[in-house]
Amino acid sequence: MENLWGNVIPYWDETFIENDETAPRKPTITSYPSNSKCAVVIFPGGGYTMRAAHEGEGYAKWLQSIGITSFVVDYRVAPYKHPAQISDAMRAIRYVRHNADKYGIDKNKIAVMGSSAGGHLAGSVSVHYDKKMYEPTDEIDEESCRPDAAILCYPVIDMFEYRHDGSRQNLIGERALYSDKELMSLYNHVNANTPPTFIWHTSSDQTVPVENSLLYAQSLSKEQVPFELHIYPIGHHGLGCAEEVPHVAQWLKSLDNWLKLIEFK
Repeated sequence: MENLWGNVIPYWDETFIENDETAPRKPTITSYPSNSKCAVVIFPGGGYTMRAAHEGEGYAKWLQSIGITSFVVDYRVAPYKHPAQISDAMRAIRYVRHNADKYGIDKNKIAVMGSSAGGHLAGSVSVHYDKKMYEPTDEIDEESCRPDAAILCYPVIDMFEYRHDGSRQNLIGERALYSDKELMSLYNHVNANTPPTFIWHTSSDQTVPVENSLLYAQSLSKEQVPFELHIYPIGHHGLGCAEEVPHVAQWLKSLDNWLKLIEFK
């Protein structure tokens, strides 16, 4: 585990206490190495209020099992608000890219992966990578933060009709401006340079409506960005690797095949 930032952390507030702990937690990044030249940067879900281990370390260990290096990011959550979260995500990609030689990876083969709110964060850097969210702090911030591919698992995408109330409130506030809701409704910002994307969701998800994935896929289609979309008819929100629902667990094999297709293995 390494600190994500150096001496300067944009938007850092020493008075914030996360998750009833006695001190604020600085963002970290943890590596799960393999012999692969490709890497996946993982943002666990948790409604922007926590980070679920099964959507972080759980994914990382699976990626290791198929020979892919990964990194799990312990990014900031509530009471932090936007743009602290996307700043951590951008920094994580830049950190991995800057240290590519150290980890034995190709700096042009770095994907992002996230579930639920973590999927929103992975999607955010996929569409907003070219926006200045914080002032550069060191040479790491000179690197590009555009991911080369994205993996979105039952992602939060919309901040309007199909929103997840908790994610929206924790990220931009209960009384967010329309402009903030629009900026964080990611399907509005897909363009031809958005990276190739793998998406999966369940149509029975009662927490984050499946329309979130459908809206993003529709925008990718309009921009002719390659994508693969899987919608499963059963399964609750937050399944992760979905061991308890074998029909849904097929997504891992599909992802493995997709990574081969886009030459990420």
